[in-house]
Amino acid sequence: MAKKKDRFSNSINIRNKSAGYEFELLDKYTAGMVLQGTEIKSIREGKVNLKDGYCGFYRGELYVFNIHISPYKQGTHFNHTSTRQRKLLLNKAELSKIEKKIAEKGLTLVPVRLFLTERGLAKLEIALAKGKKLHDKRESIKEKDIKRDLERLEF
Repeated sequence: MAKKKDRFSNSINIRNKSAGYEFELLDKYTAGMVLQGTEIKSIREGKVNLKDGYCGFYRGELYVFNIHISPYKQGTHFNHTSTRQRKLLLNKAELSKIEKKIAEKGLTLVPVRLFLTERGLAKLEIALAKGKKLHDKRESIKEKDIKRDLERLEF
């Protein structure tokens, strides 16, 4: 008899690939997320898009905006909205430190990675980032091409 494939994965590691290309990542923080009912089920299915996401402060609390978590297929009328703002959970010292750094010119917070812990909790890795200029992006592409060519020569 064939093995039944489980639709929920225990090892979720969703990355925002464009964040490393568009921004220079300076500091990374791991934050918990406040989720509604069916959001964790959609995350376990891997139906998350971090590409357009960004973080910001609202009334002294840190929120993440524009992360798309697809509605759960088997959810009822209590299903969540896909792009709502979600509160991030960090301690006060980290929040004040981040808020001071964001006040500097040109720094922003971007979501880099979404993962599940061993206990099944969804965590979001956010990074304090500085936007890259066009010549910096070209340099990143050049370094990636050189690295790829070296790896080809080794094999």
